[in-house]
Amino acid sequence: MFVDEVTIELFAGDGGNGCMAFRREKFIPMGGPYGGNGGKGSDIIFEVDEGLNTLIDLRYKRVIKGDKGQNGEGKAKQGANAKDIIIKVPLGTVITDTDTNLIIADLTKKEDRCIVAFGGRGGRGNMAFATRSNPAPAFAENGEPGEYKKVKVELKLLADVGLVGMPSVGKSTLISQISASKPKIAAYHFTTLTPNLGVVRVSENKSFVVADLPGLIEGASLGEGLGDRFLKHIERTRIIAHVIDMSGFEGRNPYDDYRMINQELKQFNSHLLDKPQIIIANKMDMDGAEENLKVFQTKVKDIPIYPISAMKKEGLQPVIHALSDKLDTIQKEPLYEEQQFESHILYQFKNELPFTVTKEDNVWVIRGKDVEKLLRMTRFTTDEAAARFANKLRKMGIDDKLREMGALDGDTVRILDFEFEYRL
Repeated sequence: MFVDEVTIELFAGDGGNGCMAFRREKFIPMGGPYGGNGGKGSDIIFEVDEGLNTLIDLRYKRVIKGDKGQNGEGKAKQGANAKDIIIKVPLGTVITDTDTNLIIADLTKKEDRCIVAFGGRGGRGNMAFATRSNPAPAFAENGEPGEYKKVKVELKLLADVGLVGMPSVGKSTLISQISASKPKIAAYHFTTLTPNLGVVRVSENKSFVVADLPGLIEGASLGEGLGDRFLKHIERTRIIAHVIDMSGFEGRNPYDDYRMINQELKQFNSHLLDKPQIIIANKMDMDGAEENLKVFQTKVKDIPIYPISAMKKEGLQPVIHALSDKLDTIQKEPLYEEQQFESHILYQFKNELPFTVTKEDNVWVIRGKDVEKLLRMTRFTTDEAAARFANKLRKMGIDDKLREMGALDGDTVRILDFEFEYRL
């Protein structure tokens, strides 16, 4: 089964908790803190596997969870880091954050890999908090929560040439004659239900890859037929090759077919029409093909046309050499622009607070990534830990914001599920 798009939820591993412990050996008075740090949670990494050509392995993995790092222990023992989760995907896989619509990674090389969701760092043990003013801290951190992301994983085939055309124009026959690909061929529409890739050998040290896409019909870009599912696979190609039934055997006009296919390409992605094109006039061995070709040539004068008969293997070599020569002059370009990538957004230049404060049902509700992470990493087992949490909130400006908005002494403040009283 060919699967080229899935949406999955990723939960990277939480960091292990830090340990609160003290040295208690005989003859070592005032031993001091001795709690170790927790281990790091597992990252979720996407990595290219050239042996794969579909995303079917991810179809049934809607949720992927990383492992938690081990907790720190006494005697300054560091918790072990969790093993990273590695997800194998085919070449040409694009990973997009569904919340921001920014691209996290476009994996187009055989050695490509990307950390998509980062595991949380281990919480610090009380040994890490010792200072000159507080040599024996009585608190430790919980591990940092692992990153959560909902991503769309999409396969866009890596091919140099994309064969497009109406159903039953001979695309599958053509790719089977010029490469070792063995697509299904039959005398009915939509024989090809999934894209086929074939490697065309031009010479001993020269080759290129051709993609045969399922037949397009009018309205394909809007969901008619199969075209809307597979048009995206032509986005990476450097040349678009129109395969046209020049015989008009099924009662269609060859020129109308050509115009309709271009219209569908434009509606799907207008940049597709910027790609170089050639026209492969197929079925020239059939009645009426020569006459139709002459009329077609009077209407299309700026695109090279190559008459062939794929079934009889006639005219194939000129097409192969023309495609090879044209590819030598076309540089491979990235599919996406730099600003479409998540890594391009490094800083937030807006003058915004890292939290929001709202009043809901007489409760002051504080939201914000940093505030919520601070709460999750605080272990409220000692008064010292609670005091440190309150001091952190104060330094973030939350106390000032509550006072500015009219909070009164004794009001209830909520962060996630944790509630406490506000004190002026």
